Amino acid sequence: MIKKKYAPIVFGLILSGLMSLLVSGVTTVRTTGLALGFVGIWLSAWLTAWSIAFPVVLVIAPLTRRVVDRITIHD
Repeated sequence: MIKKKYAPIVFGLILSGLMSLLVSGVTTVRTTGLALGFVGIWLSAWLTAWSIAFPVVLVIAPLTRRVVDRITIHD
């Protein structure tokens, strides 16, 4: 198991992985259609996107949490 102190990193890893997988898949299918080699093209695009998305999520998530905290009502 992973220690709780690493939860924000694990969250960022999973979130960025899933979102970049989805977005790169949609973009790839729109660009190439379901052409021969689609999966390879998609995985290549996904790995590129994930390598950018993961560090960005790690930086942006804490800022986003603060913004959400300021714009929402606390009970």
